[in-house]
Amino acid sequence: MIWTPQGAEWLVILAIVILVFGAAKLPELARGTGQALRIFKAETKGLRDDDEDDKPSPPPTPAAELNAADDEVAEGEIVDERKNNA
Repeated sequence: MIWTPQGAEWLVILAIVILVFGAAKLPELARGTGQALRIFKAETKGLRDDDEDDKPSPPPTPAAELNAADDEVAEGEIVDERKNNA
């Protein structure tokens, strides 16, 4: 079973940290820890984005389906009249 400090135990731990590092060093220590966590977060986000880029793309559409789609006109599509008259 893992022990977790509670109540007065946190105060004792805080007092020991202040004695070891000194009150003047605590803001610098907290600032450095915050910067390290921000960098870690940015790097893990970058790794997740890289993983998404590596996902395979959907399979290509067969040529028969592409030729059939050429005959259909989508709404708002500009139609070349020379192609239709040929």
